[in-house]
Amino acid sequence: MKRRLNKTLWAGCACGLLCALCVGAYLLSIDEEKRAAEAEMLSRYGGDQVQVCVAKHDIAAGETVAEGDVDERVWVASLLPADAVLRREDAVGKQVGSTILAGEVISTARFGFDTSAIDVPRGSYALSVPAKEVQAVGGALRPGVSADVYAVGSSSTTKLASEALILATSASQDAKGSGADAWVTLAVQPSRVQEMIQAAEGQTLYFALPGPAGGEGDSEEEER
Repeated sequence: MKRRLNKTLWAGCACGLLCALCVGAYLLSIDEEKRAAEAEMLSRYGGDQVQVCVAKHDIAAGETVAEGDVDERVWVASLLPADAVLRREDAVGKQVGSTILAGEVISTARFGFDTSAIDVPRGSYALSVPAKEVQAVGGALRPGVSADVYAVGSSSTTKLASEALILATSASQDAKGSGADAWVTLAVQPSRVQEMIQAAEGQTLYFALPGPAGGEGDSEEEER
């Protein structure tokens, strides 16, 4: 009985080892096919070859590149973008400004964020707040104009800013995306950022455009 049990155990171990060898052989064949495809591409296009950094998987915008996100592969130099990252250390730790797809050669153009579309005045912060068209003067706001900002609560209306500079908006009459999710980006002094965010979270913000006289006689006092 004991001898038969030992034979069964040995047979089970042999089957397990055989399965492991089959899986290993399969993975090796896949790797060989991949290398063969790369070699075919290199021979087809010719030219100098260089080792570059490639994304192992999708890296979303805003994420920081980690060690495990990067693979190194040989590539045809003539097919690479001019700003391709060649060394792993030049990619790891960098924040991604636009999504890098799996298998894509990592380039420095993917790092950082493009803020050229918004010209923030020196000493100010750009802050976006929700505002439907009706709150944004019926969609009359445009980048470059100045507007007063009011916070409307259940029992009070408070003036938050006078002639705040509008930097960008989706709540204009000719902008796409207006509606419930529309927004207005304005220049805010650093000392007023927290107050503006709190007001946007708990109250409804309204924008008011001053007339040609510049809103003379407008009181800075809190309106009740």
